Amino acid sequence: MTLKAAIIGCGSIAQNRHLIEYRNNEETEITAVCDIVEERAAIAGQIYGAKTYTDYEDLLNKEEVDVVSVCLPNYLHAPVSIAALETGAHVLCEKPMATSSEEADRMIEAAEKSGKKLMIAHNQRFVKSHVKAREIIESGEIGKVYSFRTTFGHGGPEGWSADGADSWFFKKDEAFIGAMGDLGVHKADLIRYILGEEFTDVAGFVENNAKENITVDDNAVCMLRSESGILGTLTASWAYNTTEDNSTVIYGEKGMLRLEDDPDYSLVATFTNGDVVNYKLGKIQSNEEGGQTNTGVIDHFVESVLNDQTPLIDGYEGKKSLEIILGALQSGETREIQSLKKG
Repeated sequence: MTLKAAIIGCGSIAQNRHLIEYRNNEETEITAVCDIVEERAAIAGQIYGAKTYTDYEDLLNKEEVDVVSVCLPNYLHAPVSIAALETGAHVLCEKPMATSSEEADRMIEAAEKSGKKLMIAHNQRFVKSHVKAREIIESGEIGKVYSFRTTFGHGGPEGWSADGADSWFFKKDEAFIGAMGDLGVHKADLIRYILGEEFTDVAGFVENNAKENITVDDNAVCMLRSESGILGTLTASWAYNTTEDNSTVIYGEKGMLRLEDDPDYSLVATFTNGDVVNYKLGKIQSNEEGGQTNTGVIDHFVESVLNDQTPLIDGYEGKKSLEIILGALQSGETREIQSLKKG
């Protein structure tokens, strides 16, 4: 069975990830694309042999598609995902999942009501060094985990976004949140995945101190505490102007794991007994290199649909990662530690 795919939003993330990966997946055929910028939609339609639309409602009403990728500004993630689910399509939505917990709940409810899959495109879970680190921690090789630091930073979306310095990424009414939503939510999801546990408290320092004429954050440093008492920092920045940093370091009782922190090895495990294990697992995807390698996101989404399996990052998982950055944002405003516990 070949799945008919529609991509709503034909900006950079669609051009460099979704469109390419759907085309390369033998189980899918891109039949429709949509973008509010008519020329952008037309170019994508021509390249991929798809019908073009400038109105997503028009596309959903006229096209019978099996899967939809939502690659739009953050404030549109929930309404467009819900609309697609209600028409009977499975939905892959870009991160952050939504702009509030309430929106996320409505997305989850729409997926359950329709009986369709909802997946959030947190691609860091599919990076080989991250998968291996999770396995090492689960096996007990580094013993009890005490702390971590994880960061994601680069020079900002103006370098790669389809609209450059005029990008929606910089506008609060469309993005809702800046570097924390663009990059921080990736690391929130990743550290939950690697450690295999949830976080109970977050304190955030969330600022706009690097770029002018933007209405969202461009620098954030957060402190997190997990349910078992692991402490760590999460940073997200659009002010790493020399090079991209997408590293994570885990400190444990018997050793330390350095992920995407060494120029030659994607994972370096150093143990208290003096042993060092270097893993060469391939490079992490980077905006600096054009991002043409396969993220694994579309392949996993398609496999989940065809095999009727719950995606690795379903709506519930997407919401948990979203709530970490929402908590950090609230902490930054109130100058108080925010509890992530429910009830």
